[in-house]
Amino acid sequence: MREDIQRLGRILTSVVEAMGYEWVGMEFHSSRPNAVLRVYIDSKTGITLDDCQRVSHQLSGVLDVEDLITGRYTLEVSSPGLDRPLFEARHFERFAGAQARLWLREPLEGRRKLFGRLLGVRDNKVVIVDNEGQEWQAPFEQVEKARLVPEL
Repeated sequence: MREDIQRLGRILTSVVEAMGYEWVGMEFHSSRPNAVLRVYIDSKTGITLDDCQRVSHQLSGVLDVEDLITGRYTLEVSSPGLDRPLFEARHFERFAGAQARLWLREPLEGRRKLFGRLLGVRDNKVVIVDNEGQEWQAPFEQVEKARLVPEL
């Protein structure tokens, strides 16, 4: 299934980028009977509801043809929002200096959740400094989920 999800991501990325949008990433929650495929898009001018509808329409057609998801699911297309999800190493680099929350697949020194200021990526590890000033280096493949924390 992991290869199918990666293949699906590559296919959907090409569609989104061909439409002139930035591919941010996707999440697939396969819990039955309410599976959800959530796709995040962005652009320099921001994302409107019309943008989401256009992309959703295009992706729906591709998903029907490729048929990589078995069973029923809901497709959601969204802007990344203020609590933007971070999927790729380039996202952690781009938002270095911002506050973020990371959830890890395996504990790192007893912690699965990290909160602090992103420093970027070093040696294929996400580097973050917590509020006490301690630097954490989480191997990129161990980051299960990451989001920016809005600073208002």
